Amino acid sequence: MRSESTRDPPTLRAKAAQTILTIHHRYAVVNGQRIFYREAGPKGRPTLVLLHGFPTSSLMFRHLIPRLADRWHLVAPDHLGFGLSDAPPAAQFRYTFDALTDLTENLLAQLRIERYGLLVQGHGAPVGWRLALRTPGAVSAIISQNGNAYDDGLQPEFFTILRDYWLEQNPQTEAGVRETLTLELTRWQYLTGVGDETLVDPNTWMHDHDLLSRSGNDLVQLALLLDYATNPPLHPHVHAYFRQQQVPLLAVWGRGDPIFGPAGALAFATDLPDAEVHILDGGHFLFESALDDVVPLIRSFLDKHL
Repeated sequence: MRSESTRDPPTLRAKAAQTILTIHHRYAVVNGQRIFYREAGPKGRPTLVLLHGFPTSSLMFRHLIPRLADRWHLVAPDHLGFGLSDAPPAAQFRYTFDALTDLTENLLAQLRIERYGLLVQGHGAPVGWRLALRTPGAVSAIISQNGNAYDDGLQPEFFTILRDYWLEQNPQTEAGVRETLTLELTRWQYLTGVGDETLVDPNTWMHDHDLLSRSGNDLVQLALLLDYATNPPLHPHVHAYFRQQQVPLLAVWGRGDPIFGPAGALAFATDLPDAEVHILDGGHFLFESALDDVVPLIRSFLDKHL
């Protein structure tokens, strides 16, 4: 008598895996702007929204998304002015972190995503904090990969130049901030703090620099870097949100980050005593050089909280 296995045949398992791990590259018109986003994973599963930093895009999650899409539904938009999203001239659109948050909030509404986890990095962090402050009950868990919520860890080498620009906009202070838009400084963001630089694909900073070099995009980035001055005053409200909501939080941080130092990760425990904080060898873009170390930490955290 022949017995039949209850397991799916190999071909069906392979097809299922292919379906789960497929990454879709989509566009949505939000508030009159065309927003690009990556989407993967089963829509019936809990959603994780991934918000990228400066000067990159959702491309920074290209290796992470396939490592999570078997269990979670993932949505990773490009902020306006970044990546493949629209980049209207600064004279036609007022680039602020509030405006980026409006677009992200309305994209999630279009996708009918009402409750989600957040993964934030760099510029994505103040967008994520604004989302959480607007609708505290919507955010079920937070992962911060070098995304600050405290003044602790703001590295002087980077933020002294920014603060000078915040205080006064003149040719001298603008020239200092414009250095952050150069190929040299973009490469510096990717490689500083990384022990083995050969782990970081040079296409990352070349791709980012190509987008920064689009006509008029310098003024877009200058506007956002000027508006970054609104983020430190927001921090006390974020801390109050942490204390009141006690949202589960995982901080995975590159020890050698030249922009947001490890003190920014350790500070989460001030208001979230149960926060999981891991300081790893690496820099600002930890997923480029330490993905194998980060993924088990993220999966374990999401298994518990999302």
